[in-house]
Amino acid sequence: MSTAVTGPVAAAPADQDVTGQLAAWWEQVTTPQPAPARATVAVVGAVVLAALLVPGVWHLLRHGLTIVHEAGHAAVAVLVGRRLSGIRVHSDTSGLTVSRGKPRGPGMVATVAAGYPAPAVLGAAAAWLLSRGYAVGVLWLLLLVVTLVLLQIRNWYGLWAVLVSAAVLVGVTGWAPTAVQTVVAAALTWFFLLGAPRAVLEMQAQRRRVRRNGGRDQSDAGLLAGLTHLPAVAWVGVLLLVCVALLVVGGAWLLAAWPA
Repeated sequence: MSTAVTGPVAAAPADQDVTGQLAAWWEQVTTPQPAPARATVAVVGAVVLAALLVPGVWHLLRHGLTIVHEAGHAAVAVLVGRRLSGIRVHSDTSGLTVSRGKPRGPGMVATVAAGYPAPAVLGAAAAWLLSRGYAVGVLWLLLLVVTLVLLQIRNWYGLWAVLVSAAVLVGVTGWAPTAVQTVVAAALTWFFLLGAPRAVLEMQAQRRRVRRNGGRDQSDAGLLAGLTHLPAVAWVGVLLLVCVALLVVGGAWLLAAWPA
């Protein structure tokens, strides 16, 4: 009579597949990609700048800045100990982040001040990654930001805007050739770097229109003026200075990183 001998139970194939997929994903994110010529990056930046100067195109692209703007408010609110209630993105490209906590104090000031510099900070971080060849890492960073915002969206238009942004990023990250991924990552980096100061200037223009019409200034600069001893126009200057400084730093990283 024969006797069956059983050995150790093998690891489940599903577990092996998940581990292999994670390893492949991490390798993709951490492997530097070939860099395009410096002229290509400069041309991409010029195209993005031109697009931002066209009113209709700017209005469409402005939704991407609004998503990151509100993500900045939300991230700092959580960091300073406030309780996040939700994010809204509207069709007029405005947004709203609601958090609960002390109505005044340094934490509230930091939360309100974080919105306009947020795209510039993200753009500078992306430029640093690109300067080291991590174009796919940039795309995954942006996808992470969009996903975190998606978890806090509280209106239908905002949900649609975030889902469209996520779908574009997933498509480029998952299926585009390496060269396309690098160019798209560079374009998005330029978009955040150049769009951040453009948004601050737009805020100031809107403040002027509101004041001419006798309305109440509800902009971030106006809110910061109410929380501090600095007038709103001074806050506009501070926010613009931060965004321009990050544009200079991020732009230098982008243009210095690529071969001529």
